[in-house]
Amino acid sequence: MSERPRITVVGAGNVGATCAQVLAQRDYADVVLVDIKEGLPQGKALDIDQMGAVLGYEPNVSGSNGYGESAGSDVVVITAGLPRSPGMSRDDLVQTNEKIVGSVTNEVVSASPDAILIVVSNPLDAMCHVAKNVSGWPKERVCGMAGILDTARFSSFIAWDTGSSVKDVTAMVLGGHGDQMVPVVSHTSVGGVPLRKLVPEDRIQAMVQRTAKGGGELVELLGTSAWYAPGAAAAQMVDAIMLDEKRVLPCTAYLEGEYGIDGLYMGVPVKLGANGIEGIVELDLSDDEQQALQASAGAVREVVGVLST
Repeated sequence: MSERPRITVVGAGNVGATCAQVLAQRDYADVVLVDIKEGLPQGKALDIDQMGAVLGYEPNVSGSNGYGESAGSDVVVITAGLPRSPGMSRDDLVQTNEKIVGSVTNEVVSASPDAILIVVSNPLDAMCHVAKNVSGWPKERVCGMAGILDTARFSSFIAWDTGSSVKDVTAMVLGGHGDQMVPVVSHTSVGGVPLRKLVPEDRIQAMVQRTAKGGGELVELLGTSAWYAPGAAAAQMVDAIMLDEKRVLPCTAYLEGEYGIDGLYMGVPVKLGANGIEGIVELDLSDDEQQALQASAGAVREVVGVLST
């Protein structure tokens, strides 16, 4: 029996499978891929395992239609739920995915009572509330993946616009995971040089707008939600927790007064380590950014208000 730690990814669709693939390549844990569709998680797990022979990692991904194999997981990533289709708002997804995420969370709590939960299902901020309410777990152990993805999109656009390496871009996107997300331009730099010294304001605002609508841009092109960057972003959060990296990453966390927001899941910079969310980092925001964050909070509250619980 393996002594490696265990990570479970619920939902063997494109995002879940990509997350499992990235984690398999990191090669420090066993990964269990769970999905209700017979054959799907088993087949994707087998395929990822066989890739290990080519890329040089140990084949330790298994697929399951139940939660028995996932028991005792350290981290559980929930990607289950319907993806967006063209023309569908995130809010349309609320009631359908509330039922799915609620039932998954119940299963996870039974099988892995000490796990840390990372929610990826949309609408992200509202689904974090569902997972927290259903699990009854402390806020430190229930968080969401959105900010890393939004920041990755913003960073990509900045790198292309400035002709720079994406490795030298430092950016941060806060707020709800929707059209009212808040790219924090005042804390964005390339190689330590503030973005506003490199790029005129109109080009910055174009990048900000493209970032906010980044998910929609991909839905229009693909006919469904993106998966490579979201899967990798979820895996980065797993790494930070499992390897106790104490990374400061933008994640969806439950706020109790931070940034002047109370009782709401919002995307903010957090310190992510073995205990989950080990601290919330409060940036000094410009007045415009603070106003935009409050507006984003209002939009999230509206979606959360649609929940039945």
